[in-house]
Amino acid sequence: MKNKTIMSYVLLIFMVSSAFSQSDDKAQSLLEYIQEAEGNNPEIQAFELRYNIAEEKKNEANSLPNTEFSAGYFVVPTETRTGTQIGKFSAKQMMPWFGTITARENYASALADAEFVSIAIAKRKLALAVSQSYYKLYEIRAQQSVLDENIQLLNTYEQLALTSVEVGKASAVDVLRLQIRQNELQQEKEVLEEAFLSERTTFNKLLNRNEDSPIAVVKTLEILEDEMVFAKENMALHPEILKYDKLYESVAQSELLNQSEGKPSIGLGFDYVALSERTDIEIDKNGKDIFMPMLSVSVPIFNKRYKSISKQNDLRQQELQFKKDERLNVLQTAFAKAKGARNQARIKYGTQVKNLKQAEDAEEILISSYETGTIDFNDVLDIQELQLKFAMNQIDAVRMYYTQSAVVNYLVN
Repeated sequence: MKNKTIMSYVLLIFMVSSAFSQSDDKAQSLLEYIQEAEGNNPEIQAFELRYNIAEEKKNEANSLPNTEFSAGYFVVPTETRTGTQIGKFSAKQMMPWFGTITARENYASALADAEFVSIAIAKRKLALAVSQSYYKLYEIRAQQSVLDENIQLLNTYEQLALTSVEVGKASAVDVLRLQIRQNELQQEKEVLEEAFLSERTTFNKLLNRNEDSPIAVVKTLEILEDEMVFAKENMALHPEILKYDKLYESVAQSELLNQSEGKPSIGLGFDYVALSERTDIEIDKNGKDIFMPMLSVSVPIFNKRYKSISKQNDLRQQELQFKKDERLNVLQTAFAKAKGARNQARIKYGTQVKNLKQAEDAEEILISSYETGTIDFNDVLDIQELQLKFAMNQIDAVRMYYTQSAVVNYLVN
């Protein structure tokens, strides 16, 4: 079971790396970030400690009840035929019914298995959060790069406008409008920088490191042409579902333990009575101490408690089955939404690529018109705004595609 969980998680990491097939070095960077997050994240460390505690409980289960010792002194000595009783010493060890200790160990082991699955779930969620934050950082940097290109483009147009003003083919208003547009784009870039700093803090805290630590983000991402194939059936093996199976098994082991504890317990011990010798008579075994082995049995005659626990265990198993079914429905719904959003991003990306190409063609026409002296700087601004819009939408589609791919990977791999 543990091996299957580990293999599922390894497959998740492999799928994350496949998203960066266009840039192997950057793909490795994301994987390194995920591995660093796993090694440093306090939540993961807490889950691992919980698992270690659960593992240690196996040793706790493999133990016997406390050995009872008692001692007494006869304040008023009692005379016996062979002497006067001075004091009494007793020892007793209760032994559970055969198989009870093994049942306890199996129950503790089942709880430890459930905690182990919790680690796999936490690592998957962390990898998803790191990936999504990474793609957000990519989006911001890519949008800033587009803004830089558009600012430079507007600067070129401004020089053309100034030349046109000198020859009387353009108005100073055209120059001012181009400058205003550059100011707006510069503002957008600065706003994005603040968003980047905020998201960088989120990303670094997922890795449990200083919020100002630098992050190497891939410069370009494109949507893959080959559609990834996702095995929806794998969702039944998702750690969030497997945990319910483990909890169900722990309740089953709890019931076996309950049945064992509902059987008699056997006690072994002895009584030792110290005698003093009689001085008034000579008899055989005068003053010889008394040693009496003892056997006791603890019988749960009134076993209503154990019957109640059995009923509770049965109800818990039914509850877990309902919760498992409900969680599977939630995961299947999330899968459908993520896959749909991923396909939508692919469609939007294709449309924006076409639109951006046509906007660039329109820009070339405008530049050609400048040579004939018929350039209209109102058209220039319109085309520039369209180019910026399409480029921004394209980046957003890429970010959405990879973000939803990460969600799908989380659900089915």
